[in-house]
Amino acid sequence: MHKSTKGQGQGRSFPLGASVSDGGVNFSVFSNNAVLVELLLFRKAGDVAPERTILLDPKKNRTGCYQHVFVPDVGPGQVYGYRVHGPHQPERGMRYDPQKVLLDPYGRAVFVPEDYSRVQASCPGDNCATAMKSVVADPSLYDWEGDVHPRHPFARSIIYEMHVRGFTAHPSSGVAADRRGTYAGLIQKIPYLQELGVTAVELLPVYHFDQQDAPPGFKNYWGYAPVSLFAPHSTYSFRKDPLGPVDEFRDMVKALHRAGIEVILDVVYNHTAEGDHEGPTLSFRGFGNDAYYLLEPDRRYYGNYAGCGNTLATSNPHVRRMVLDSLRYWVQEMHVDGFRFDLASVLTRDAQGRPLSNPAVIRDIETDPVLAGIKLIAEPWDAGGLYQVGSFIGDNWKEWNGRFRDDVRSFLRGDRDTVSKFASRLLGSPDIYGHKEREPEQSINFVTCHDGFTLEDLVSYDGKHNEANGEANRDGSDENFSWNCGAEGPTNDSGIEQLRNRQVKNFLAATLLSAGTPMLLMGDEVRRTQQGNNNAYGQDNEISWLDWGFDSKHAGLFRFVKVLIADRQKRDVSLDDPGLTLNQFLLQSKVVWHGVKLDQPDWGSDSHSIACTVRSLSGRFMVHMMINAYWKQLTFEVPLVAESPGCNWRRWIDTALESPEDISPWNEAAVIRAGAYSVQQRSLVVLFWRSSSKAT
Repeated sequence: MHKSTKGQGQGRSFPLGASVSDGGVNFSVFSNNAVLVELLLFRKAGDVAPERTILLDPKKNRTGCYQHVFVPDVGPGQVYGYRVHGPHQPERGMRYDPQKVLLDPYGRAVFVPEDYSRVQASCPGDNCATAMKSVVADPSLYDWEGDVHPRHPFARSIIYEMHVRGFTAHPSSGVAADRRGTYAGLIQKIPYLQELGVTAVELLPVYHFDQQDAPPGFKNYWGYAPVSLFAPHSTYSFRKDPLGPVDEFRDMVKALHRAGIEVILDVVYNHTAEGDHEGPTLSFRGFGNDAYYLLEPDRRYYGNYAGCGNTLATSNPHVRRMVLDSLRYWVQEMHVDGFRFDLASVLTRDAQGRPLSNPAVIRDIETDPVLAGIKLIAEPWDAGGLYQVGSFIGDNWKEWNGRFRDDVRSFLRGDRDTVSKFASRLLGSPDIYGHKEREPEQSINFVTCHDGFTLEDLVSYDGKHNEANGEANRDGSDENFSWNCGAEGPTNDSGIEQLRNRQVKNFLAATLLSAGTPMLLMGDEVRRTQQGNNNAYGQDNEISWLDWGFDSKHAGLFRFVKVLIADRQKRDVSLDDPGLTLNQFLLQSKVVWHGVKLDQPDWGSDSHSIACTVRSLSGRFMVHMMINAYWKQLTFEVPLVAESPGCNWRRWIDTALESPEDISPWNEAAVIRAGAYSVQQRSLVVLFWRSSSKAT
């Protein structure tokens, strides 16, 4: 039988969470309508019952809506949880349930017992033995060894979206078995990222999430099911102690920073793993359901603008404070460099779910001094139909450009009425962003991401193949703007394989050469496949993992991407990007459009080709790009270089050629002297000229 005692010391309301100080730990939580709060202390991580329960005196241990207590003689590693008593009146939006053990919303570490049960957290009855618990952590004990943020400007950034587990989980990764799929495993593969040339990794959710938030027989692999906004996901650590994930995550950040690579986190502040009215009580619901979540007029039910059962009420000041505190914690104590906000448009909704013209949480984030200089990227839409590409609120946010993805896919597939849209995407989407008078890099350009086809599958499947998800292929998007190049799925046809490889290079070149900030999906540089699955959120297996065998099989493609990134980074940003807006940049770069004939672009519905000449602002560099999305070879006229009567164009890229001729480092590129160039079907060619007086 465990001990039950009243509060040991009054404690204080701030800071929230479990704070280590001399002689003990201060515990503080927000709970607006609680009648009684119990703090449970467990002797060790695997215990099924608390060693001690501390009852917080409603008078002595409460300040306003904050419940707090100071407990002496405990410290880092202490496992704890809460029970909260209060009204269980769903019709009024209150769902207090003292039978459920709750995670601290501000907990810095989470312990998950081997027999954790989401089901028991959803059903009536006590779940102490199978509940997740929080763990006291002291962030100040870690030695950062002089770690500094790389702080790459967006004009120099190449973002690589990746999954911590999926990056090294495959046996072919060469990582030791106990470190596969972990933060430590990622550290071992940093040389690969350096060789590729990316400047930032964008990690799919690493805030602790509920892996059981998935259909029976599946795991939540992507991680969009948060239960703690301050704790790193524990199963991504190979260490066995409850605090291991905290330091192992920081080891990873420190190692990436030493390699000059930034860490951007994909964060979920729009919903939690507690789901809808039939979901589990894990944390927030038990502390104050009506405060943490948007509720429908019938307050039994949740506003569901995230498509996952509930929506966090960031219009509530307590929730908004939690979001800001979480972001500050990951910057100050975990040293991350930026955030990509999942379904960010949810954050712009008020308590009734209506879009706000000036949402407080967005302004709070971008004006917070701790977050100044931190990369802020919005996914500017939500599951409730709010689509804000080009209109997301805020002055410092970059945006995932979903229209770049769709329009580039459509043009390179050969669709009608796409050439003008494709041209706009190459130039940073001025039709979408020009009105904002912002920098070209406001557009995060991508053709693939975790959600949807990989690049290999984009050129290998006409339709999705999600049978492995157990939903009779009904899940996932039906419109992927994909083309299988002549056969559905894997093929031994050398002609189709050659065409697919060419198309992959076309997509990568379009992404990396367009004005804006490029983002690549993990494994696209070696043609990673998900076997046609465009919704692999529950596939923690070889469908989702990076097979490192492709590294050698597609070494030529890896080289193509590596050289393309390296040469892209050679441009003189200090001269070519002197703080200009997108409109100023386009005006001064003097873009000239062509078709197969110079100065005669074909903008018609049936056009499948376009060419352009672009001069750097410094005048020391010029490129001429020709894109043929037609199914026949086309001969393009090539302009003379006025500065060089000898017509010193050099061929940088021709995606129709085999490796290594498909791309050449600038100092090795072949001279092109003819006034015309034959561009093969479904291919992209880039010529360049640069002044010989001074290297750029």
